[in-house]
Amino acid sequence: MFQDDKDYRVFFYILEEVFESHPFEISSYCLLSNHYHLQLRSKHVPVSKIMALINKRYATYFNLRYELTGHVFEKRYFGEILETNGDMLEVSRYIHLNPVKAGICIRPEDYRWSSYRYYYNSYRAIPYLKTSVLLEGYPGTVREKRAEYRNYVNVLRKDLLNPTL
Repeated sequence: MFQDDKDYRVFFYILEEVFESHPFEISSYCLLSNHYHLQLRSKHVPVSKIMALINKRYATYFNLRYELTGHVFEKRYFGEILETNGDMLEVSRYIHLNPVKAGICIRPEDYRWSSYRYYYNSYRAIPYLKTSVLLEGYPGTVREKRAEYRNYVNVLRKDLLNPTL
């Protein structure tokens, strides 16, 4: 699905294009070579419509670039309504640890195609990325909230790296 850096960058460009016409918020994301995760919500447009636009535009780009035809995505996207802040945190942790679990990196902050680095440090803002959605449940300053979130993610990361028999 993503063959090189250009493919990843085009996917982000498509996200920005879709965001401009159909506003949404992403609280976490991770793009891997064969799939991606978006923790996305929209107050005005059904998520299914947003996902259809993103997938259609990316599939068109991918097929043109690699001179292919047919489906780029094996299945329709999977969506789940998250009821609580705890559910939101759990899903974001799963998303951010995906490259660690896949053996691509040891620390999620080292994976460049993930939103985790925005919870680790301050980077240039992306209009659709809203870290505050996940951080709002933690007390303290933004820096302290980021540290709490990182601690939450890293508890499970250590288990992934050192599984017990």
